[in-house]
Amino acid sequence: MKKYRKKPVVIEAVQWNGKNLMEIECFRKGVSLHGFRMSIAENTQEFWRWDEYERIVEEKGLHIRTLEGEMKANVGDYIIKGVNGEFYPCKTDIFEKTYEELV
Repeated sequence: MKKYRKKPVVIEAVQWNGKNLMEIECFRKGVSLHGFRMSIAENTQEFWRWDEYERIVEEKGLHIRTLEGEMKANVGDYIIKGVNGEFYPCKTDIFEKTYEELV
């Protein structure tokens, strides 16, 4: 049987703590936190949609659309941006075994 080693790949990730929804959404949309807050503040319609979205996430959890379908991210999971720009949740223990922070 052949053995394989995972190629070294640098990824971006944010850990979901149950309270950083805006940070997660900025990460997924590729915008700055300041810019995202300003767009919500300037657009009343968007503010109300954001308020509703926060309520839904609080009630039903954070769901991430992945290449394999929709997956629920639990508090503590990392949201990873994959090599092709896709997003998916990763359990903390798996993340910590697979990745190390770059400094």
